Amino acid sequence: MTNIRQAFARVCNANMGTFTNIIKQQQPLALPSIRAMSSASTPKQKATATDSPTLDMLYGDNVPISAKKDIMGDVYCKVADRYDAVSDMISMSMNKRWKQRFIEQMQPMPGDKMLDVAGGTCEVARRYLQYQDTVNHDTTSSVHVVDFNDSMLQVGRRRMAQSSWMDNERVTFAQGNAEDLADVPDNSVDIYCISAGMHNLPHPERALREAYRVVKPGGRFACLEYGHMDTPVIGQICRWYWDTGIPFLGQVLANDRASYERLARSVRTFPHQKRFAQAIRHAGFHLPGAGYELYQWGMMVAYIGSKPRTA
Repeated sequence: MTNIRQAFARVCNANMGTFTNIIKQQQPLALPSIRAMSSASTPKQKATATDSPTLDMLYGDNVPISAKKDIMGDVYCKVADRYDAVSDMISMSMNKRWKQRFIEQMQPMPGDKMLDVAGGTCEVARRYLQYQDTVNHDTTSSVHVVDFNDSMLQVGRRRMAQSSWMDNERVTFAQGNAEDLADVPDNSVDIYCISAGMHNLPHPERALREAYRVVKPGGRFACLEYGHMDTPVIGQICRWYWDTGIPFLGQVLANDRASYERLARSVRTFPHQKRFAQAIRHAGFHLPGAGYELYQWGMMVAYIGSKPRTA
């Protein structure tokens, strides 16, 4: 982390003039454009393949949607062994605190079966099981980790290899696609969780439909995802950080600017939290209030809802 802080300080010092200009101008944050949502403004209780609002995204560099899965798969193969360090770098060491808060807001119950999608390194799975052990004093809950990238799953398996959770089969692994969870039965999990994974998907609305399918009636949907800061000055600085700071740190720390540019773009082009909350509701989930909670003014956003018991 010392090297990360030193590198970030170099970025800030080299670009202090940019920060000063941003603060002086106080230009409004320009949110990334996405395709128009469906013309129906009232969310439906359950989406179908034809009426779901589209959340398709482009990288902004002439890369077609159809290529996104393969491109991001290649990126995560390159960064898998240092993914958690990357997350700490991107969040300026706030990542662990966010995930712990996320788990607490889920309010897991004893015996819950959680599906952790895009959870390869097991950072969330580990915190979930620790919460069950220490808060609920429960040893019957479990988590099934699914990730489309085998390199990420290997990191998770190594991390859990010596744990009692692995010995007791409370954590299991499978390679799979969030947009097509073919091996997960309907109405079979108590909690569907995805952390910093939606922005990697070519078609997030398909993943939302799959989430609705596999969650039990009365079960919970929990998504933690990078968001958009609407405060003008902070938002402009954050945009600069994604566009310039993150690729620079990737070059300095890993000699891999291109992969970090891809990661940053996939985050920056993800829909605004208001639109994504609308899409979650459209898939059939109930989200209380505004539908989301901002962490650090919106650098990260938690969406926690439920599937109606009458579904």
